[in-house]
Amino acid sequence: MTGHLRGNGRLTGGLAGEPDTGPTGRVRRIGRIGDIGHVGDAWGGGARGGDTGGVGVGRPETELLWGEPVTAGQLAAAEGGYARCGPEERLLWERLSVFEGAFCRDAVREVCASGTLPSNRVRAALDRLAPLALLPVDDLFDGEEDTPRYWMPLPMRAVGARRLTERGDRRAVVLHHRRWCARLARRAADRWQSGRQLDARDLALRELPDLAAAMDPTTAPLSPSAEAGTSVEIAVSLWFLWVACGRAAEGRTRLRHALALHPGPPPARALWLAAHLELEAGRPEDADPLLVQAWAAAVRDGDDRCLGLLAQLRGSTALYQGRTRAAAAEFREALALTEEPPDFGPGRETAWAGLALALARTDPEAAQEALDRLPLERAGRWAWAGRDLWADAWAHHARAELLAWDGERGRAVDHARRALRGHLTLGSAAGASCAAELLAELRIATGRPVAAAHLLGAVDVLRSSVFGDAYRPAASTATARKRSERALREALGGERLRRVHEEGARLGLFTLSEEP
Repeated sequence: MTGHLRGNGRLTGGLAGEPDTGPTGRVRRIGRIGDIGHVGDAWGGGARGGDTGGVGVGRPETELLWGEPVTAGQLAAAEGGYARCGPEERLLWERLSVFEGAFCRDAVREVCASGTLPSNRVRAALDRLAPLALLPVDDLFDGEEDTPRYWMPLPMRAVGARRLTERGDRRAVVLHHRRWCARLARRAADRWQSGRQLDARDLALRELPDLAAAMDPTTAPLSPSAEAGTSVEIAVSLWFLWVACGRAAEGRTRLRHALALHPGPPPARALWLAAHLELEAGRPEDADPLLVQAWAAAVRDGDDRCLGLLAQLRGSTALYQGRTRAAAAEFREALALTEEPPDFGPGRETAWAGLALALARTDPEAAQEALDRLPLERAGRWAWAGRDLWADAWAHHARAELLAWDGERGRAVDHARRALRGHLTLGSAAGASCAAELLAELRIATGRPVAAAHLLGAVDVLRSSVFGDAYRPAASTATARKRSERALREALGGERLRRVHEEGARLGLFTLSEEP
């Protein structure tokens, strides 16, 4: 039973000690289970990597724990290690079993300290327990403070979980874990709002196994409805992960599940997020009734910030539907209602970029004025606030459209490529698809039909893999796509166009975004 932690925190079939790349490109390593002193022999003949460890001659029986095969010998070795521990180490072992993924010392203290294991004794107990039941994990992202992190192998976790239940402490520890997850989600959201957007994304992705468990009300020790509020709170705090970082389908599923079990009126911001995720999925008609409910909830709760969010989302919906005049009016209202820096959700820079996109083809001068406001907005932010990478990507898209209309195609290509790379960096499939189709238009205009067809082939693969074949792009995007396809059929012919599309699908947008 050797392997690695991947981005979802699950054990996989690679050989122990071999580096693996997580979802953010960070090389992750996890130690060998055989290095834990009391289990080396037991793991020698057990299931390894993807081995199912089925029943057979000379092979121990296995059972599936958290979706992974664990042999009876491995469980016996874990029980032996537990028996060798002192009272505090046993107590900590049991409480650590509630973690789904890797954890640091601060997390251990927040979740596991209580009763007969006070916070001032947790670190010493952890240091004694680590060689017996935990594996060191290197999954820190760039710039993060160097601190030890650990993971509990599944046999050890199974032993701890059973003992925790027998002791009668599971309910209290799971509740501590869920409260810690809520604080963790808020910390990630604060990083996004402060301009540390890549750090916010990396933190949320790394901790997603635990956050996902806490977003499911049915895993709570109380009734699902009693903990649905915490689940909704976590899902809403992670709005940026779902909306700006390309995980809209996952966010929609988790939020809908939590809201379905919510006992009272849904919070306004949860309804705003639900509407936003419907729009991201290409279903503006499903977003409309949610927008109405969210507005009523925001008025009921006196949530002025949510009113600004709803105005900005109405602008995005109108822009998606091709109603540019209505979109511009909504973005202006959002700017009037949004303070800087806001404590939650898209900020003023995103609204200015949206306004520029709405005006780009009807009032280029006003669109340029909106883009000129972006540096002023940044100058007025707190000194510690970084750049809004999401707003920057959409601003580059708007600049590319304005430059294309002015006939400056070379500069337009440069900004379209920047928009594409910005969305790809964050992980936004919707934004990357829009930027790539704009870049394809510009490639056609500059006499590079093969490069344009490559881009469209890559967009088709990305959209179908993320959103499914039923996805409907924005009205302006669909019109531009038809125009590009018609020009490419004339330039390349049907059969060659099909082959070049397939080549682009194989190359992918990351590679194509680097082409000059």
